[in-house]
Amino acid sequence: MSGAPKRSGRASGAVLRASRRSDSQVKRGRVMVVLEELKAAGEPITFRGVARAAGVSHWLVYADGVREHIEAAIAGQAKAARRTAAAGANASAASLACDLELARAQNKELRAERDTLKAAVQRHLGAALETAGTRELTARIDELLAHTERLAAELEAARTENAQLRARVTEAEDNLTAARQALKKMIKEASRDR
Repeated sequence: MSGAPKRSGRASGAVLRASRRSDSQVKRGRVMVVLEELKAAGEPITFRGVARAAGVSHWLVYADGVREHIEAAIAGQAKAARRTAAAGANASAASLACDLELARAQNKELRAERDTLKAAVQRHLGAALETAGTRELTARIDELLAHTERLAAELEAARTENAQLRARVTEAEDNLTAARQALKKMIKEASRDR
């Protein structure tokens, strides 16, 4: 009878090891799924971000068999970013800043033109009141209102373009920051590996 408890202890240990192996495989599978989702979404891939998104511990993403996949994904993103930059597909931060400045200058010109036209309308309306009849004035006022609406629409379009350019500049700055962080991590990891 003394042999019976040993067998059950051994069996329990084997069950526990099998359970741990199974749990480890499930977690590794989750890491791989999250890694593919991040790649597909174009999100920046980091060890910490993958661990957080997969709901696993940080040591698991550095474990053999997992680390290599994450490093390959990070390297793939870096290569894609270099190819895109070399091809000139993305606008540089300087280019976006230049576009923003041009949009601001255009907005300023449009405001000045609007103010000039507004003053001219007021002058012409005053002169027309003295010389024209009510029908002519009504028609002229309608023309001026339509012209004012057109100018307001142009101003709004310029403001929208300005906001879009600001958003692109912010996005470019965020991308640049993320790329710098990824590069720092890669350099740290490369120096650790040596």
